[in-house]
Amino acid sequence: MVSPMPEPIAPFRGFGLGLRPQHYDDFLTRPLPLDFVEVISENFMVDGGRPLVMLERIRERCPVALHGVSMSIGSADGLDEEHLRRLCSLADRIDPLWVSDHLCWTGYGGFNSHDLLPLPYTDEAMEVVCANIHHAQEALGRALVIENPSSYLTFPGSNRTEWQFIAEMAARTGCYLLLDVNNIFVSASNHGFDPIAYLDGIPGDRVRQMHLAGHSQGKNLLIDTHDAPVPDPVWALYAEACARFGPTATMIERDDRIPPLDDLLVELAIAREIAGVREAVAA
Repeated sequence: MVSPMPEPIAPFRGFGLGLRPQHYDDFLTRPLPLDFVEVISENFMVDGGRPLVMLERIRERCPVALHGVSMSIGSADGLDEEHLRRLCSLADRIDPLWVSDHLCWTGYGGFNSHDLLPLPYTDEAMEVVCANIHHAQEALGRALVIENPSSYLTFPGSNRTEWQFIAEMAARTGCYLLLDVNNIFVSASNHGFDPIAYLDGIPGDRVRQMHLAGHSQGKNLLIDTHDAPVPDPVWALYAEACARFGPTATMIERDDRIPPLDDLLVELAIAREIAGVREAVAA
């Protein structure tokens, strides 16, 4: 039985930041030139407490996107039903712009690695990923938005490129895409593929959000650390993405060495300038 395609997600041409506890007071006490905020879903998949109260207060001021890190959409073990139930409850409570997660797997047999583990791009993996996306979309009653991963290894059995896998996945499930520009740059550098070819292989009508972030140089590979400002090569790749997909929801990710909010707003202003979009009215 083929699952019905979910309702479409309308484009949203906004610019936002990840909501981090260090900046709660800023979000609640200052007018900010933001169109939306993104939160890590798992941090708020609780029955109550201060984080959820803060999120609800901020939701009154601007739209929220829910971004998950442990749905494990590529798991051959299937989805964790309790995790999915809590995510559905949060989505019903917050009414987000969309719900996103990563093209990866995070655990097996009840074990959670707390890492975004890579997939082989094979026929078998495609069947698993599509089945899990269909299941999640049916439970949520909405389309998922799936993010491309950063990666540090490849599988000899893969019979597709990452971008070919993503395009087929979107076509088969009706899901949308969160295009992480930094992840494309990191993976292209690590594996020696052309990031422009990657962009050219992405179905532009499915892109609903873009991520921008910094990375670190490891011994032999680039590492997606989210602990530094967006570097010039990622800005250049973002310009190429905007030229292909037009202005779409864009946000700056910072998860370590988190600076004052005003520093992130400066970066966000650069993204607006590259995309050719005026600054938001302070909310």
